[in-house]
Amino acid sequence: MPWLQIKMDTNPAHAEVLEEFLLAAGANAVTLEDGADQPLFEPIRGTTPLWSQTRITGLFDAEQDSDAMLQNLQRGWASVFPDQAFPSPRIEILEDKDWEREWMENFHPIQVGDRLWVCPSWKEAPNPNATNLQLDPGLAFGTGTHPTTFMCLEWLDQNAVDGQTVIDYGCGSGILGVAALLLGAEKAYGIDNDPQALVATRENTNRNGLPAESFDVFYPGKIGDVKADLMLANILAGPLIDLAPTISALVKDQGKLVLSGILSHQADDVKAAYAPWFNFDPIKQKDEWVCLSATKVQS
Repeated sequence: MPWLQIKMDTNPAHAEVLEEFLLAAGANAVTLEDGADQPLFEPIRGTTPLWSQTRITGLFDAEQDSDAMLQNLQRGWASVFPDQAFPSPRIEILEDKDWEREWMENFHPIQVGDRLWVCPSWKEAPNPNATNLQLDPGLAFGTGTHPTTFMCLEWLDQNAVDGQTVIDYGCGSGILGVAALLLGAEKAYGIDNDPQALVATRENTNRNGLPAESFDVFYPGKIGDVKADLMLANILAGPLIDLAPTISALVKDQGKLVLSGILSHQADDVKAAYAPWFNFDPIKQKDEWVCLSATKVQS
């Protein structure tokens, strides 16, 4: 079934009102996105900023009368903003697709360093002799395509992890923990507050022929008395700073720490949060994102 889209460009002061009007008009979904190439990455904690030019889109059943819908929207707008022009709407027909299949067809194998490939589980591995991580992220975050995940995988490819105990904090799809196991780690633990992430991690562990007991998963605070040789945490700068005492306590003396999900201008703040426990290596950067690695000092 095709869908009807109504798109309007507005500013943050009007976006919430337009969203309410579109929902009242029967929109199945309303999305807000950047209308002028002004990306917002991690916002200041406690805020929900919008772009100075925000594009708002209402998704409707194609059978709805678009003329009547626009008239209702214009009347609602005039009642709230009588002295301001109604944003110019654009009406589009969105053809129905199998969006899952569309995404699957565009997720291709990724080479990371010399040893490691991340391969969609439904595609053939380009190099059968490489360390091939078979991945289906399901509903969890983590495919290896984002610079933050890629840099963590690159660190794993370039460093020996043989026989180590690894914690993947914010495990998502389990991609980092599974990669560590395939590259020689002995045991992995995943921590995430999203139940879909724990499911995806278990499934990807099995998908790669690894024993279920090699990768245990937990909600935060439930892992018990575990100390890692290597801690991997690819989340966001704010949570990384807040969790610094918790994450640091889970790492052995002389253990390694790899942090990502950090914008370049946030790196100093994250390093400062972990400085009481770790000595940092030079920063690695890809696009506007950085990856921090460090060694825990002797307590």
